[in-house]
Amino acid sequence: MSTLKKFSVAGVSTSPTGKTKLRFCNDSMRVKILAKNGHEGINLINLPYEMSKAQIASHFVEIDFAKGNEATEAAIAYTAKKNPAQVQEPASTVEVDTPESILAEDILTS
Repeated sequence: MSTLKKFSVAGVSTSPTGKTKLRFCNDSMRVKILAKNGHEGINLINLPYEMSKAQIASHFVEIDFAKGNEATEAAIAYTAKKNPAQVQEPASTVEVDTPESILAEDILTS
């Protein structure tokens, strides 16, 4: 399920069970928690600006974050699939029939 949360730090780690996943946070101190819990291959980076999970997945593809690592590529693809980019609908416009000009005299004499 996609959320509207934004993150300033993201990366990848492999859990003790061998599962490689993308990690999202707002503080690079998350590295300590991951290491304490036995994660390996921890690679978190500061993002250029706060991003959603979908934006982070796209950004990682653009900068070749995986650098050929199949597990990291799979984690990025999985995150992109689970968090599709939010499509913003164009603002709706309402057409209103208005006279060419409204004179103050017309309003006062009515």
